[in-house]
Amino acid sequence: MEETGAAMRCDLHVHSVHSGPLGRALLGRFGKESYSEPREVYDVARSRGMDLVTLTDHDSIEGALAIGALPGTFVSEEVTCALPEGRELHLGVFDIGEGQHERIARLRSDPEALFSYLAEEGIPACVNHPFSALTGKRETVDLRLPLESLPLIEARNGMMSRRANDYAALAGGSAGTAGLGGSDAHTLASVAHAFTVVRGARNREEFLEGLRRGLTIPAGGHGSYARLTADVARVIGGAYADNARQALGDRGAAARFAIMLATIPILPFLPLITAVIHANEALFAVRHFRQFRSATTLRMKVRETPGGFGPTPAPSVLG
Repeated sequence: MEETGAAMRCDLHVHSVHSGPLGRALLGRFGKESYSEPREVYDVARSRGMDLVTLTDHDSIEGALAIGALPGTFVSEEVTCALPEGRELHLGVFDIGEGQHERIARLRSDPEALFSYLAEEGIPACVNHPFSALTGKRETVDLRLPLESLPLIEARNGMMSRRANDYAALAGGSAGTAGLGGSDAHTLASVAHAFTVVRGARNREEFLEGLRRGLTIPAGGHGSYARLTADVARVIGGAYADNARQALGDRGAAARFAIMLATIPILPFLPLITAVIHANEALFAVRHFRQFRSATTLRMKVRETPGGFGPTPAPSVLG
């Protein structure tokens, strides 16, 4: 790939209606992770300056395949990698075929075999939001394998705080891992809020080659309490509308919708609920980054600066 003034942009972490039910067991009976239709996501991403578009639904490529015939697309997914004791990692896996998706699905509960397969196939992959408590149980030690095995780390997640994103960038820097960006959009409002730039790329193939070579620049905005609250409200609104439509022709759906209607008095407390979630995310990020830093062979001196945290440490190896 030639070094020119060209550059291409792509939001590498976006969800659609194909991401399935909400992750929490009970909530999953009443709502979905996203109500965005794949074509809507495509149109919004392109209108906001994305040169390429992909979808990273949870363990599914149906959404990405739905827009696969449109210009400037490739197939991706967010893989839930199962770890011992119910812990998990989320991996962004890009530019795959249906056969590769099926193989990945079979390997999701065997992390070492999964990472080996991704490397053998030359599939660009990253560990997503490593310092988030909201996206599944994990321990600091769980970062060792992806940092040793994957070429990329999500260093700019559009729903994570600046601090959590800085911690991810520092963790990636300690292992010589390149950073990328994605909005983690579950609603159309957040699509392309964060994205990845590959300088010198002039087409889809050169952008993907840049991913494989780690020639990536995380860009765009960070998350915030206000963004979290607004997106949760939009997903809840989508759930009410979806269940109302289903209730018109199905007795079971009508019963679910009746239960949802009974929760309406709780809705004014949503900003308080998301404030608790946001605070817990911040505490989790600080605690686990400190544990991560103490586990590296090279101690990383991190100081807070007006722009975030710095400096980025020299490469080191997790102890």
